[in-house]
Amino acid sequence: MNEFPMLSLLIFLPLLGAIITGLCGNSQLSKKIALAFAGIELILAVWVVLLFQHNNGDFQLLERSAWIPSLNIEFLLGIDGISVLFLPLSALLTLMAMVASWNSIQHLSRLHFALLLALEGITMGVLSALDLVLFFLFWELTLPPIFFLIGLWGIGPKRRGAAMKYTLFMLFGGVPLLFAIVILAINHATSVSGTIPQDLSFSLPILLITPLPNSLQSVVFFLLLLGFAVKAPLVPLHTWLPTVAMEGATHTTALLIGLKLGIYGLLRFALPLAPLAAVEYSWALGIFGAITLIYGALIAIQQTNLRRLLAYASVSHVGLVIIGLSSLNMQGLQGAIFCLLNFTLIASSLMLIAGFIQHRLGSTEALQLGGLAKVMPRLTSFYFLFMLASMGIPLTSGFPAELLIIIGALIAHPTLGITALAGAVLCASYMLSFTRRAFFGAITQASVEQVQDLRPRELALLCIPALLVLLLGFMPNKVLKINQKSAEVWLSRLMEQPVSEMPMESLVP
Repeated sequence: MNEFPMLSLLIFLPLLGAIITGLCGNSQLSKKIALAFAGIELILAVWVVLLFQHNNGDFQLLERSAWIPSLNIEFLLGIDGISVLFLPLSALLTLMAMVASWNSIQHLSRLHFALLLALEGITMGVLSALDLVLFFLFWELTLPPIFFLIGLWGIGPKRRGAAMKYTLFMLFGGVPLLFAIVILAINHATSVSGTIPQDLSFSLPILLITPLPNSLQSVVFFLLLLGFAVKAPLVPLHTWLPTVAMEGATHTTALLIGLKLGIYGLLRFALPLAPLAAVEYSWALGIFGAITLIYGALIAIQQTNLRRLLAYASVSHVGLVIIGLSSLNMQGLQGAIFCLLNFTLIASSLMLIAGFIQHRLGSTEALQLGGLAKVMPRLTSFYFLFMLASMGIPLTSGFPAELLIIIGALIAHPTLGITALAGAVLCASYMLSFTRRAFFGAITQASVEQVQDLRPRELALLCIPALLVLLLGFMPNKVLKINQKSAEVWLSRLMEQPVSEMPMESLVP
């Protein structure tokens, strides 16, 4: 048990910062206070990574205290190699969102920056909670900050409708999650021949070693899959994301596409808690991933607006991650985790760049952006780096992630591996096509001729993820070494289950 509550500090420090920021009487001072708390949070999250022992596949930095003793619900926190790197990257993304919105938020700025801090603390709770009720609490608490961030500071005329649509989708997804949690807790009491509620258990480490009858495996798996698929999002539950991308503020959308909590939930809970069903239906999970990958890419090709294109590109890349998870091998799993980390660096940075363009020109339509490379060379350089990384070009962090997923898929299900390769080709198609129209060619709009390139603050903001994209592209083993032991433990839980015949080869996505 960890003596110093580092994970609790990561959760409650931003919440304290949110309160202080909201109560501060001076708007400029409140922004500086919020930025200071976000910076300290990032330092603490990096410290957690340094404390983490990567050669240990078990949960570390554990914190446990009674919360609702009558139901055996605990305040139980811990991390492993799968979750540890999401902490500093989530902190970095929050810091980037603050800097990106520094001047664009003019009204209710104290509330805005307080909500960003509150969302950061709640996200840390989602990533470190090991009690399923505690996880569900943090999961649902992400809704109020995002609802107000979309509805109050969105840039589209239908931003309030977009905020409501997002919230209703997430509330719908919460229902099957709660049902699955209750089923798992009751099953534990039954398996130990105990009584309810005295012998209920919501502890993830305990539930992982509690046998789940075959009759409940499929029920729990599909309930969890449905709940997490909404937030991931998987087709056809994806429609809220393009709406939010067009109506919400770009830094808010960057948070949503960078923090893929839905896929994290699948990775952390759905597959290991119902291992027999996960193996049994891995072929179906792969097909869902393939449909999402190809559908998102085909719709992205048709887009003329950069924000909507990036939203569908994010949906498509979610499908690629799901294909990696469905492979149920080390290559696919590590590639999926790597790709999730890349969302924070690449997808969110591209969305922030779209925000810089939107703030200057009032549009991200390709017809309004011709010739941007001539007047904004610095922004174009960063855009090209992140675009190439999203396409999986060698020497960027996108390459080892996509390569691992493709190899893992080819080993497990060759049809899905070919589909993943097709998705990579389609990604290059829609990214290069939009880039040609928006950044090259003649300047046709007077507003483009007068546009200002990246300011020093914006330049510094993009330098950090750009350096990480290059660093991880050159040295991917830095990431793979951290999660290898935990990935081996994760796979061992599933591979102990009997594998049924999976009719993958007869199904062409």
